[in-house]
Amino acid sequence: MKLKRIDHIGINVADLAAAKDFFVTLGMEVMGDADVAGDLPERVMGLPGSHSSLSMLKTPDGTTNIELVQFHTPQPTARAKEVFCDALPNAPGIRHLTFAVEGLEDLVAKLEKKGGKLMGEIVNYQDIYKLCYLRGPEGIILELAEELG
Repeated sequence: MKLKRIDHIGINVADLAAAKDFFVTLGMEVMGDADVAGDLPERVMGLPGSHSSLSMLKTPDGTTNIELVQFHTPQPTARAKEVFCDALPNAPGIRHLTFAVEGLEDLVAKLEKKGGKLMGEIVNYQDIYKLCYLRGPEGIILELAEELG
């Protein structure tokens, strides 16, 4: 037995088109889209009546994939939306994705036009990185890191 790699990161969203547009603006590339329902997802996830639409995206270098999933049925509870979409960076669980970027300020401006909101400010960390946290669609927190020098 041998662990090979992380294949992809799944992110559930309420508005697939908006989330997809946001991540494409970030610089990710769409690999494909699909609708998924029936026996296979029900058996794999243990979620009876499951029907979802998804978009698979990759980073330009092809090393990281993100799967955006919008569930049509069953719908998540209001409590689940409240707990996860408004969580702060210090809440338990998977809390943010970090992307290495170039032109951080310009990218932040583009993402803000797509609904992204800086959570703090852009900071120079010891002249090694420019860093910031930005909340995107569905409460997804991105850390953007631009290497300096």
